[in-house]
Amino acid sequence: MHAPFSPEILSRARELFPHLKQGKIYLNHAGTSPLSTRVVEAMTAYLRRRSEGELDTYQNDLGMVAECRTDVSRLIRAESADRIAFQSNTSDAINVIAAGIPWKTGDRVLLGDIEFPANIYPYVNLKPLGVELDFISAPDGRLTTELIASKIGQHTRLLALSAVQFLSGHRGDLRSIGSICRNNGTIFAVDGIQAVGAVRIDVQKMSIDALSAGAQKWQMGPHGSGFLYLTEELQSRIRQKNLGWLSVENPWDFYNYEQPLASSARRYEGGSLNMPGLWGMREAIGTLIEFGPDGIESHILAITSRLIERLMKIDGVTLFSPLAEGERAGIVTISLAAPLDPQTVFEKLRDRGAAIAIREGKLRYSPHFYNSTGDMDRVADMTEEVMREAHGG
Repeated sequence: MHAPFSPEILSRARELFPHLKQGKIYLNHAGTSPLSTRVVEAMTAYLRRRSEGELDTYQNDLGMVAECRTDVSRLIRAESADRIAFQSNTSDAINVIAAGIPWKTGDRVLLGDIEFPANIYPYVNLKPLGVELDFISAPDGRLTTELIASKIGQHTRLLALSAVQFLSGHRGDLRSIGSICRNNGTIFAVDGIQAVGAVRIDVQKMSIDALSAGAQKWQMGPHGSGFLYLTEELQSRIRQKNLGWLSVENPWDFYNYEQPLASSARRYEGGSLNMPGLWGMREAIGTLIEFGPDGIESHILAITSRLIERLMKIDGVTLFSPLAEGERAGIVTISLAAPLDPQTVFEKLRDRGAAIAIREGKLRYSPHFYNSTGDMDRVADMTEEVMREAHGG
Protein backbone atom coordinates (compact mmCIF):
# COMPACT_ATOMS: atom_id res chain seq x y z
CA MET A 1 0.00 0.00 0.00
CA HIS A 2 1.19 3.47 -0.86
CA ALA A 3 0.85 6.16 1.78
CA PRO A 4 0.32 9.88 1.28
CA PHE A 5 2.61 12.40 2.93
CA SER A 6 2.07 13.15 6.60
CA PRO A 7 0.04 16.31 7.32
CA GLU A 8 3.23 18.11 8.34
CA ILE A 9 5.10 17.32 5.12
CA LEU A 10 2.05 18.03 2.97
CA SER A 11 1.52 21.38 4.66
CA ARG A 12 5.13 22.34 3.94
CA ALA A 13 4.70 21.37 0.29
CA ARG A 14 1.44 23.31 -0.10
CA GLU A 15 3.02 26.48 1.24
CA LEU A 16 5.12 26.61 -1.94
CA PHE A 17 2.10 27.04 -4.24
CA PRO A 18 0.13 30.29 -3.77
CA HIS A 19 -2.68 29.29 -6.14
CA LEU A 20 -3.98 27.01 -3.40
CA LYS A 21 -4.78 30.05 -1.26
CA GLN A 22 -7.06 31.23 -4.07
CA GLY A 23 -9.15 28.07 -3.75
CA LYS A 24 -7.95 26.57 -7.02
CA ILE A 25 -7.49 22.85 -7.54
CA TYR A 26 -4.82 22.35 -10.18
CA LEU A 27 -4.71 18.82 -11.60
CA ASN A 28 -3.04 19.31 -14.97
CA HIS A 29 0.62 18.59 -14.21
CA ALA A 30 0.70 16.25 -17.21
CA GLY A 31 0.13 19.41 -19.27
CA THR A 32 2.19 22.04 -17.47
CA SER A 33 2.95 22.62 -13.81
CA PRO A 34 2.50 25.81 -11.82
CA LEU A 35 5.74 27.37 -10.64
CA SER A 36 6.54 27.23 -6.94
CA THR A 37 7.51 30.33 -5.00
CA ARG A 38 11.07 29.00 -4.92
CA VAL A 39 11.24 28.82 -8.70
CA VAL A 40 9.76 32.28 -9.15
CA GLU A 41 12.09 33.80 -6.56
CA ALA A 42 15.18 32.21 -8.10
CA MET A 43 14.31 33.39 -11.61
CA THR A 44 13.31 36.85 -10.40
CA ALA A 45 16.54 37.26 -8.43
CA TYR A 46 18.54 36.29 -11.51
CA LEU A 47 16.70 38.82 -13.69
CA ARG A 48 17.23 41.56 -11.11
CA ARG A 49 20.97 40.84 -11.03
CA ARG A 50 21.02 41.15 -14.81
CA SER A 51 19.02 44.39 -14.66
CA GLU A 52 20.28 46.29 -11.64
CA GLY A 53 23.04 44.23 -10.02
CA GLU A 54 26.29 42.84 -11.40
CA LEU A 55 24.72 42.68 -14.92
CA ASP A 56 27.19 40.25 -16.57
CA THR A 57 26.66 37.10 -14.51
CA TYR A 58 27.33 34.31 -17.03
CA GLN A 59 30.62 33.02 -15.64
CA ASN A 60 29.32 33.12 -12.07
CA ASP A 61 26.16 31.29 -13.14
CA LEU A 62 28.20 28.27 -14.25
CA GLY A 63 28.39 27.04 -10.66
CA MET A 64 24.60 26.86 -10.58
CA VAL A 65 24.64 25.01 -13.90
CA ALA A 66 26.98 22.39 -12.46
CA GLU A 67 24.75 21.99 -9.40
CA CYS A 68 21.65 21.60 -11.58
CA ARG A 69 23.40 18.99 -13.70
CA THR A 70 24.28 17.04 -10.57
CA ASP A 71 20.71 17.27 -9.26
CA VAL A 72 19.30 15.92 -12.54
CA SER A 73 21.72 13.00 -12.41
CA ARG A 74 20.65 12.28 -8.82
CA LEU A 75 16.96 12.43 -9.73
CA ILE A 76 17.29 9.81 -12.47
CA ARG A 77 20.20 7.92 -10.83
CA ALA A 78 22.59 8.42 -13.71
CA GLU A 79 26.20 7.27 -13.64
CA SER A 80 27.41 10.84 -13.27
CA ALA A 81 26.52 14.43 -14.05
CA ASP A 82 28.69 14.11 -17.17
CA ARG A 83 25.86 12.13 -18.78
CA ILE A 84 23.44 15.10 -18.67
CA ALA A 85 23.00 17.68 -21.45
CA PHE A 86 20.59 20.56 -20.96
CA GLN A 87 18.03 20.95 -23.74
CA SER A 88 15.16 23.36 -24.41
CA ASN A 89 12.50 20.65 -24.57
CA THR A 90 11.82 16.96 -25.07
CA SER A 91 11.68 17.23 -28.86
CA ASP A 92 15.14 18.80 -29.10
CA ALA A 93 16.56 16.11 -26.83
CA ILE A 94 15.02 13.26 -28.84
CA ASN A 95 16.30 14.80 -32.07
CA VAL A 96 19.90 14.64 -30.82
CA ILE A 97 19.52 10.87 -30.75
CA ALA A 98 17.35 10.40 -33.83
CA ALA A 99 19.53 12.62 -36.03
CA GLY A 100 22.85 11.39 -34.67
CA ILE A 101 22.62 7.62 -35.00
CA PRO A 102 24.38 6.39 -38.16
CA TRP A 103 21.35 4.72 -39.71
CA LYS A 104 21.49 2.13 -42.48
CA THR A 105 18.84 1.30 -45.04
CA GLY A 106 16.62 -1.38 -43.54
CA ASP A 107 17.06 -0.32 -39.94
CA ARG A 108 13.77 -0.34 -38.07
CA VAL A 109 12.36 1.80 -35.26
CA LEU A 110 9.65 0.35 -33.03
CA LEU A 111 7.02 2.74 -31.66
CA GLY A 112 3.56 2.64 -30.13
CA ASP A 113 0.58 4.12 -31.92
CA ILE A 114 -0.43 5.93 -28.71
CA GLU A 115 2.73 8.00 -28.29
CA PHE A 116 2.72 11.77 -27.94
CA PRO A 117 3.87 13.29 -31.28
CA ALA A 118 7.16 14.54 -29.78
CA ASN A 119 8.21 10.89 -29.62
CA ILE A 120 7.12 10.16 -33.20
CA TYR A 121 8.13 12.94 -35.59
CA PRO A 122 11.91 12.78 -35.02
CA TYR A 123 11.74 9.18 -36.26
CA VAL A 124 9.31 9.90 -39.09
CA ASN A 125 12.02 12.27 -40.32
CA LEU A 126 14.31 9.26 -40.85
CA LYS A 127 12.25 7.71 -43.63
CA PRO A 128 14.29 9.36 -46.43
CA LEU A 129 17.32 7.51 -45.01
CA GLY A 130 15.64 4.17 -45.60
CA VAL A 131 14.63 3.66 -41.97
CA GLU A 132 11.38 1.75 -41.50
CA LEU A 133 8.90 2.47 -38.71
CA ASP A 134 6.98 -0.34 -37.03
CA PHE A 135 3.95 0.72 -34.99
CA ILE A 136 2.54 -1.35 -32.14
CA SER A 137 -1.23 -1.12 -31.85
CA ALA A 138 -2.37 -0.45 -28.29
CA PRO A 139 -6.10 0.38 -28.38
CA ASP A 140 -6.42 0.03 -24.59
CA GLY A 141 -3.60 2.52 -23.99
CA ARG A 142 -1.17 -0.11 -22.65
CA LEU A 143 2.21 -0.82 -24.22
CA THR A 144 3.06 -3.87 -22.16
CA THR A 145 6.34 -5.76 -21.95
CA GLU A 146 4.74 -8.76 -23.63
CA LEU A 147 3.44 -6.66 -26.51
CA ILE A 148 6.82 -5.06 -27.08
CA ALA A 149 8.64 -8.40 -26.82
CA SER A 150 6.36 -9.84 -29.50
CA LYS A 151 7.12 -7.00 -31.93
CA ILE A 152 10.84 -6.41 -31.45
CA GLY A 153 12.99 -8.07 -34.12
CA GLN A 154 16.59 -8.56 -35.18
CA HIS A 155 16.45 -5.42 -37.35
CA THR A 156 14.90 -3.25 -34.64
CA ARG A 157 17.66 -0.69 -34.20
CA LEU A 158 15.78 1.44 -31.66
CA LEU A 159 12.72 1.25 -29.43
CA ALA A 160 11.14 4.66 -28.74
CA LEU A 161 8.86 4.49 -25.70
CA SER A 162 7.28 6.92 -23.27
CA ALA A 163 7.93 5.92 -19.68
CA VAL A 164 4.33 6.98 -18.98
CA GLN A 165 1.77 7.41 -21.76
CA PHE A 166 0.32 10.91 -21.95
CA LEU A 167 -3.32 9.88 -22.43
CA SER A 168 -3.85 6.59 -20.61
CA GLY A 169 -1.16 7.16 -18.00
CA HIS A 170 0.11 3.62 -18.57
CA ARG A 171 3.52 3.11 -16.96
CA GLY A 172 5.79 0.71 -18.77
CA ASP A 173 7.89 -1.86 -16.97
CA LEU A 174 11.09 -0.12 -18.02
CA ARG A 175 13.37 -2.55 -16.25
CA SER A 176 12.10 -5.61 -18.11
CA ILE A 177 11.75 -3.72 -21.40
CA GLY A 178 15.27 -2.35 -21.05
CA SER A 179 16.57 -5.87 -20.49
CA ILE A 180 14.85 -7.09 -23.66
CA CYS A 181 16.39 -4.23 -25.65
CA ARG A 182 19.86 -4.84 -24.22
CA ASN A 183 19.68 -8.56 -25.06
CA ASN A 184 18.47 -7.76 -28.59
CA GLY A 185 21.12 -5.09 -29.25
CA THR A 186 18.34 -2.48 -29.57
CA ILE A 187 18.79 1.12 -28.43
CA PHE A 188 16.29 1.92 -25.69
CA ALA A 189 15.27 5.60 -26.07
CA VAL A 190 12.76 6.79 -23.48
CA ASP A 191 10.57 9.90 -23.48
CA GLY A 192 10.49 10.64 -19.77
CA ILE A 193 8.48 13.84 -19.61
CA GLN A 194 5.41 12.20 -18.03
CA ALA A 195 7.50 10.28 -15.49
CA VAL A 196 10.52 12.24 -14.24
CA GLY A 197 9.47 14.05 -11.08
CA ALA A 198 6.37 11.90 -10.51
CA VAL A 199 7.71 8.36 -10.33
CA ARG A 200 11.13 6.90 -9.71
CA ILE A 201 13.46 6.51 -12.66
CA ASP A 202 16.75 4.64 -12.45
CA VAL A 203 18.36 4.80 -15.88
CA GLN A 204 21.06 2.31 -14.96
CA LYS A 205 18.82 -0.41 -13.52
CA MET A 206 16.35 0.13 -16.36
CA SER A 207 19.07 -0.21 -19.04
CA ILE A 208 17.95 3.07 -20.61
CA ASP A 209 20.33 4.29 -23.32
CA ALA A 210 18.75 7.73 -23.76
CA LEU A 211 16.20 9.63 -21.68
CA SER A 212 14.65 12.92 -22.83
CA ALA A 213 12.49 15.14 -20.65
CA GLY A 214 11.32 18.74 -20.71
CA ALA A 215 11.08 20.23 -17.23
CA GLN A 216 7.72 22.02 -17.45
CA LYS A 217 5.50 19.11 -16.43
CA TRP A 218 6.26 16.83 -13.47
CA GLN A 219 9.67 18.36 -12.81
CA MET A 220 7.79 21.62 -12.18
CA GLY A 221 10.35 23.78 -13.97
CA PRO A 222 9.83 26.63 -16.46
CA HIS A 223 9.13 26.19 -20.15
CA GLY A 224 12.23 26.10 -22.32
CA SER A 225 14.20 23.93 -19.89
CA GLY A 226 14.88 20.21 -19.85
CA PHE A 227 17.57 17.62 -20.34
CA LEU A 228 18.94 14.69 -22.30
CA TYR A 229 20.60 11.74 -20.62
CA LEU A 230 22.57 9.26 -22.67
CA THR A 231 25.10 6.57 -21.86
CA GLU A 232 28.75 7.04 -22.71
CA GLU A 233 28.48 4.03 -25.03
CA LEU A 234 25.63 5.54 -27.02
CA GLN A 235 27.39 8.90 -27.13
CA SER A 236 30.36 7.19 -28.75
CA ARG A 237 28.09 6.11 -31.61
CA ILE A 238 26.38 9.45 -32.20
CA ARG A 239 27.48 11.45 -35.23
CA GLN A 240 26.71 14.88 -33.91
CA LYS A 241 24.75 16.98 -36.41
CA ASN A 242 24.97 20.37 -34.69
CA LEU A 243 27.97 22.00 -33.06
CA GLY A 244 28.29 25.22 -31.10
CA TRP A 245 30.98 26.98 -29.16
CA LEU A 246 30.06 25.10 -25.96
CA SER A 247 30.41 21.72 -27.68
CA VAL A 248 34.20 21.62 -27.41
CA GLU A 249 36.47 20.62 -24.57
CA ASN A 250 37.49 24.18 -23.63
CA PRO A 251 34.96 26.74 -24.94
CA TRP A 252 37.01 29.63 -23.56
CA ASP A 253 40.00 28.81 -25.77
CA PHE A 254 38.36 30.85 -28.52
CA TYR A 255 40.92 30.61 -31.33
CA ASN A 256 41.64 26.91 -30.97
CA TYR A 257 39.39 25.62 -33.73
CA GLU A 258 40.99 22.18 -33.78
CA GLN A 259 40.17 21.07 -30.25
CA PRO A 260 38.10 17.93 -29.61
CA LEU A 261 34.48 17.82 -28.56
CA ALA A 262 33.73 17.76 -24.86
CA SER A 263 34.05 14.25 -23.47
CA SER A 264 30.80 14.71 -21.55
CA ALA A 265 27.23 15.12 -22.82
CA ARG A 266 27.79 18.87 -22.62
CA ARG A 267 28.86 18.59 -26.27
CA TYR A 268 25.14 18.63 -27.18
CA GLU A 269 24.42 21.99 -25.58
CA GLY A 270 25.85 24.06 -28.42
CA GLY A 271 25.39 27.73 -27.58
CA SER A 272 24.74 29.92 -24.56
CA LEU A 273 22.39 28.34 -22.07
CA ASN A 274 18.93 29.48 -20.97
CA MET A 275 20.12 30.83 -17.64
CA PRO A 276 16.76 32.10 -16.33
CA GLY A 277 15.24 28.71 -17.11
CA LEU A 278 18.09 26.81 -15.48
CA TRP A 279 17.87 28.89 -12.31
CA GLY A 280 14.20 27.90 -12.12
CA MET A 281 14.86 24.31 -13.09
CA ARG A 282 17.49 23.92 -10.38
CA GLU A 283 15.07 25.12 -7.71
CA ALA A 284 12.30 22.87 -9.03
CA ILE A 285 14.45 19.73 -9.09
CA GLY A 286 16.06 20.62 -5.79
CA THR A 287 12.58 20.75 -4.27
CA LEU A 288 11.72 17.30 -5.64
CA ILE A 289 14.93 15.89 -4.20
CA GLU A 290 14.21 17.56 -0.85
CA PHE A 291 10.78 15.94 -0.57
CA GLY A 292 12.18 12.66 -1.89
CA PRO A 293 11.39 10.78 -5.13
CA ASP A 294 10.24 7.72 -3.17
CA GLY A 295 7.89 9.74 -0.99
CA ILE A 296 6.57 11.73 -3.94
CA GLU A 297 5.77 8.59 -5.91
CA SER A 298 4.06 6.98 -2.93
CA HIS A 299 2.01 10.13 -2.28
CA ILE A 300 0.93 10.49 -5.92
CA LEU A 301 -0.08 6.83 -6.16
CA ALA A 302 -2.01 7.06 -2.89
CA ILE A 303 -4.03 10.14 -3.84
CA THR A 304 -4.69 8.91 -7.39
CA SER A 305 -5.98 5.65 -5.91
CA ARG A 306 -8.42 7.73 -3.89
CA LEU A 307 -9.41 9.72 -6.98
CA ILE A 308 -9.99 6.55 -9.01
CA GLU A 309 -12.08 5.08 -6.21
CA ARG A 310 -14.27 8.18 -6.08
CA LEU A 311 -14.63 8.66 -9.83
CA MET A 312 -15.57 5.02 -10.42
CA LYS A 313 -18.61 5.46 -8.18
CA ILE A 314 -20.08 8.05 -10.55
CA ASP A 315 -22.64 6.79 -13.07
CA GLY A 316 -21.48 7.29 -16.65
CA VAL A 317 -17.74 7.18 -15.86
CA THR A 318 -15.40 4.57 -17.35
CA LEU A 319 -11.75 4.44 -16.32
CA PHE A 320 -9.35 4.54 -19.28
CA SER A 321 -6.17 4.49 -17.18
CA PRO A 322 -4.86 1.12 -15.95
CA LEU A 323 -5.80 -0.15 -12.50
CA ALA A 324 -2.88 -2.53 -11.97
CA GLU A 325 -0.49 -1.27 -9.31
CA GLY A 326 2.69 -1.46 -11.39
CA GLU A 327 1.09 0.18 -14.43
CA ARG A 328 -0.04 3.46 -12.83
CA ALA A 329 1.74 6.78 -12.41
CA GLY A 330 0.23 10.25 -11.91
CA ILE A 331 -2.38 10.32 -14.68
CA VAL A 332 -6.04 9.34 -14.25
CA THR A 333 -8.10 9.45 -17.45
CA ILE A 334 -11.81 8.74 -17.76
CA SER A 335 -14.38 8.42 -20.52
CA LEU A 336 -17.94 9.67 -20.17
CA ALA A 337 -20.97 7.79 -21.38
CA ALA A 338 -23.06 9.35 -24.17
CA PRO A 339 -24.82 11.71 -24.40
CA LEU A 340 -22.58 13.52 -21.92
CA ASP A 341 -20.26 16.00 -23.64
CA PRO A 342 -16.77 15.90 -22.10
CA GLN A 343 -16.01 19.41 -23.36
CA THR A 344 -18.97 20.77 -21.41
CA VAL A 345 -17.92 18.93 -18.25
CA PHE A 346 -14.36 20.17 -18.68
CA GLU A 347 -15.49 23.78 -19.03
CA LYS A 348 -17.82 23.58 -16.04
CA LEU A 349 -15.01 22.21 -13.89
CA ARG A 350 -12.74 25.00 -15.06
CA ASP A 351 -15.38 27.59 -14.19
CA ARG A 352 -15.52 26.17 -10.66
CA GLY A 353 -11.76 26.46 -10.18
CA ALA A 354 -10.70 22.88 -11.00
CA ALA A 355 -8.06 22.67 -13.73
CA ILE A 356 -7.83 19.33 -15.52
CA ALA A 357 -7.27 18.54 -19.22
CA ILE A 358 -9.36 17.20 -22.07
CA ARG A 359 -7.51 14.96 -24.49
CA GLU A 360 -8.98 12.92 -27.35
CA GLY A 361 -12.49 13.33 -25.94
CA LYS A 362 -11.45 12.09 -22.48
CA LEU A 363 -10.99 13.88 -19.16
CA ARG A 364 -7.47 13.68 -17.70
CA TYR A 365 -6.64 14.39 -14.06
CA SER A 366 -2.97 14.62 -13.01
CA PRO A 367 -2.22 15.66 -9.41
CA HIS A 368 1.26 16.21 -7.97
CA PHE A 369 3.01 15.87 -4.61
CA TYR A 370 1.44 18.96 -3.01
CA ASN A 371 -2.14 17.94 -3.84
CA SER A 372 -4.10 16.34 -1.04
CA THR A 373 -6.66 13.61 -0.53
CA GLY A 374 -9.09 16.45 0.15
CA ASP A 375 -8.34 17.86 -3.30
CA MET A 376 -9.25 14.47 -4.79
CA ASP A 377 -12.54 14.34 -2.90
CA ARG A 378 -13.44 17.90 -3.89
CA VAL A 379 -12.74 17.38 -7.59
CA ALA A 380 -14.61 14.06 -7.59
CA ASP A 381 -17.62 15.79 -6.00
CA MET A 382 -17.37 18.63 -8.52
CA THR A 383 -17.15 16.15 -11.41
CA GLU A 384 -20.30 14.37 -10.26
CA GLU A 385 -22.13 17.68 -9.83
CA VAL A 386 -21.25 19.08 -13.23
CA MET A 387 -22.05 15.78 -14.93
CA ARG A 388 -25.47 15.90 -13.36
CA GLU A 389 -25.91 19.49 -14.53
CA ALA A 390 -24.69 18.67 -18.04
CA HIS A 391 -27.15 15.76 -18.14
CA GLY A 392 -29.95 18.14 -17.21
CA GLY A 393 -30.53 16.44 -13.87
